[in-house]
Amino acid sequence: MKINLLYFDGCPSWQQALTNLRTAITEEKLDASVQLIKVTTDQEAVDQRFLGSPSFQVDGVDFWPAHQDRFSMSCRVYSTSTGLKGWPTIEMLRDKLRDLSRPPLTTST
Repeated sequence: MKINLLYFDGCPSWQQALTNLRTAITEEKLDASVQLIKVTTDQEAVDQRFLGSPSFQVDGVDFWPAHQDRFSMSCRVYSTSTGLKGWPTIEMLRDKLRDLSRPPLTTST
């Protein structure tokens, strides 16, 4: 699995988000790589469908998608069990990683 972590330098939260993501990957024993994608312009934010820093994507799909018409260089907040934070908790990331690593359900015809 290849996970993109999108961020911009003005956001102080992306480094803790990266630490939490790496911990979650290790705890889930996943074969996953993390690619850091630095968003540097508003146009790149639009092109990447950037929901704010930090954002996590697999195959261009955000871990926590939100309907948004505008994309810009902004910080993102996450609703955690201890309130709003600038990064998701390790457990939140583990839950998403488990969902992503499950094989798709097949139906017989």
